[in-house]
Amino acid sequence: MAIPVISFAAYSGSGKTTYLTSLIPCLKDLGLRIAVIKHDGHDFQMDWPGTDTHRLAAAGADTVAIVSQKKFALIQHSPPSIEDIAARIQDVDLILTEGFKHGPFPKIALYRQASGQPLAVPADACLAIVSDVPLDVPCPVFPLDDPKPLAVFLREQLMQKKGD
Repeated sequence: MAIPVISFAAYSGSGKTTYLTSLIPCLKDLGLRIAVIKHDGHDFQMDWPGTDTHRLAAAGADTVAIVSQKKFALIQHSPPSIEDIAARIQDVDLILTEGFKHGPFPKIALYRQASGQPLAVPADACLAIVSDVPLDVPCPVFPLDDPKPLAVFLREQLMQKKGD
């Protein structure tokens, strides 16, 4: 069975990373193993000039992997799809993505009234919404300042999927 993937969708600067850093410990407290796939709208630099991995890539390697006793990183110069990335992840109960609002996975929208931005995805396309104000929408709404209720909801969703 594939690992469930839930995408958190909101406009830049709305607090997705901040919310996820408070949600993840709540999910861990419920006994879940979590992976996160973060979208970066810029050309992030993980591989600095002068490092061995940078030198190997500059020499023409299309993919460079670096492995230590505690970490593993794979650097590809032609990024795979979000589905391919999720398929590579193992040994977790849930994969959260941040910033893939157009991806194929169920969405949880994050809404912050002060941002002045609307929901990043339509409410009727959301599994849930996290908001700092009450909303009249066709899906559950969870408080932005308390991630515990959403963590419980996600665990219940996982348990239902296992029962199917």
